[in-house]
Amino acid sequence: MSGRIRYRILTAVVAILPSLVAGAQTDGTYSGYSPYSVYGVGNLHGGHSWQSSMGGVGVATRNKRFINTQNPASVTERDSLSFMADFALAGRLSLFSEGDSKGFTTVFNIDNFVISFPLWRKTALMVGLKPYSDIGYKVSQSYYGDGNTGARTFYSAGNGGIYELFIGGGVTLWNRLSLGAQYNYYFGNINKTASLSFDDASFHSVSAGDSLRIHASTAKFGLQYEQPLSAKNSITFGATYTLAAPMRGNLIDYSYKNGTMTGREDKTLTSSSGVSFGSEIGAGISFLNADRLAVEVDYKLKDWRKSGMDSMRGFSNKGESGSFTASMGHSVRVGFEFTPGRNDIRYYLRRCTYRAGAYYEQSYYRVDGKSIDAAGITLGMTLPVFRGYNGVSIGMDLGQRGFSGALVKERYFGFNLSMNVFDIWFQKPRYE
Repeated sequence: MSGRIRYRILTAVVAILPSLVAGAQTDGTYSGYSPYSVYGVGNLHGGHSWQSSMGGVGVATRNKRFINTQNPASVTERDSLSFMADFALAGRLSLFSEGDSKGFTTVFNIDNFVISFPLWRKTALMVGLKPYSDIGYKVSQSYYGDGNTGARTFYSAGNGGIYELFIGGGVTLWNRLSLGAQYNYYFGNINKTASLSFDDASFHSVSAGDSLRIHASTAKFGLQYEQPLSAKNSITFGATYTLAAPMRGNLIDYSYKNGTMTGREDKTLTSSSGVSFGSEIGAGISFLNADRLAVEVDYKLKDWRKSGMDSMRGFSNKGESGSFTASMGHSVRVGFEFTPGRNDIRYYLRRCTYRAGAYYEQSYYRVDGKSIDAAGITLGMTLPVFRGYNGVSIGMDLGQRGFSGALVKERYFGFNLSMNVFDIWFQKPRYE
């Protein structure tokens, strides 16, 4: 790749990242939509788009063709002079059902952007931006003729989300053990409103809302150990740990009566406010057969019990109290990828990589003492483009949130499209 093209890529990186950060701080748009995003910081996101096609695994993944954002120790698995970049878009179609009532919605948004490059010998670095969580919901309910107030309508809505800006690095020791560390910066907005209106003009319509602007910093640590089994087969053990992150920012609580503001309270959130993002621990094991087959199983445990969100306004549905408690969540994920013939020169489809996976997860909060569970299956593939490891990946996720005893069932179809760019940089040519 010529120096001019490299310069254009770096220029694009510099131009795109500020626009993504600015877009992450805007209000009034939905980066996701689900009635279960009412609580906490909303629905949490998983790994990169190609990993989501494998059920969301990644703790024990070592793949020199893609950037693994789930474990910073994996960044050292690469060609020594390679530069890599991944950019992804994601969408979701959801069908909601509650008794005889049904509805659906669609959302489409930027998923993530990340670059990675070597530093010195067996060390490497990655920098990126990705969604951490999203909030989006609208709920309305009408009541008719109780003899006192007449017909009235309750309406509740929320939007916003949290983004994660990160920089991570890793080093490989003794050709088998890789260690990594990552700095995460979370930032974003959460906006929630609720209103009660009456058809009878003699009654006052009232509304209230919470507006949160928060940010936090934390560290993530990872390790991977690769053990050869034969000339072509190996097994990798991986682990990650993310520290809890105290939230900072501000909370605005306001109320209106017949369109006139009747109250406003501003509160500054500091590290001593007792509100934080939860910690997370992950463990995984993967099996690799040369450049042909990879299989992985991951387990993650999220501890939000000391997050303090269930005692702070803005993290539950406006006007609701007592039903939402922060707790521990966990997930089990399994996935595999298969490439029939990486270097086949006759049949293009044999050079493609095919993926599948499945997952089960429980939420990091409880509603009325019950956790919210989700399960699904995933499929995807990577289409090679040009030379090297350049490719376009597509994936889909078919699942359901809310099972036995859930008032609302959410069946969803997620899809993603990503492009990975690969090139050999820092190579001194022998001839001009």
